[in-house]
Amino acid sequence: FLLLTNLMYHSNQRRKMHPSSKSMTRNLLLLVLACRTANSFRPVVQSSKILNSEIYRHHTARRTVNHVVPPDAIVDFWTSYNQALETDPLLTKSVTAGVILGSADLAGQAIESKLPAGDDNDADAKGVDFGRTLRFGFFGLVLQAPWNHFYYLLLDGALPPTEDPFTSTTAIKVAIDQFVQAPIFTVLIFGFLGFLEGKTYESIKQQLENDYADTMVANWKLWVPATAVNIAFCPPVLRVLFLNCVFFLLVHFSVTETQ
Repeated sequence: FLLLTNLMYHSNQRRKMHPSSKSMTRNLLLLVLACRTANSFRPVVQSSKILNSEIYRHHTARRTVNHVVPPDAIVDFWTSYNQALETDPLLTKSVTAGVILGSADLAGQAIESKLPAGDDNDADAKGVDFGRTLRFGFFGLVLQAPWNHFYYLLLDGALPPTEDPFTSTTAIKVAIDQFVQAPIFTVLIFGFLGFLEGKTYESIKQQLENDYADTMVANWKLWVPATAVNIAFCPPVLRVLFLNCVFFLLVHFSVTETQ
């Protein structure tokens, strides 16, 4: 448009006279044509901008999704884990328990370092006790998972699981678990961890006399409802995994209560 106007102006200047009616009409037509032509390109530019914006948002969204763990990966991992439980259940449960219980202790120590220390507690100065973490992981690997694996096989063999979770069979199994199995297993825990810590038999016995009753009462507050959920709703093959997850929470609860 500016180019045509400039040409018209200089052309009139060269002629040194007013344009004729015919010339003015022709120039006006050229102006109208130039304006219409210029306007015809404007929507195309806007559409191009909109299209580029949509493409940018699409690629940005794809980049964001790529930084998140895809759901398929989680599904594949869970499928592989269940297949491992079928092919080698004891080893799978033992390794899982070792990893979860070791991680629980590390998390517990992290919480301890954040909480205010008492007069006789120098946890902040000691840093991470990797020996304790290894002991908990080893406990899960060689005692907690194997014990519960075979225990649930015996329990389900004597009292098969029922489709309805709310039955007398479930109540009996919970009672057996918490008032027969749990007291025995708690003694084993005291002895096993005490042995790994290098304690003597007399020291472990003294610890049982001092802490056993309070430990059982505190554990029943958590483990009775947890065991009811485990036996009533969890598939037998996943019961040890459920126990590991509850134990992870128990470590955190024990740390905060102690502090």
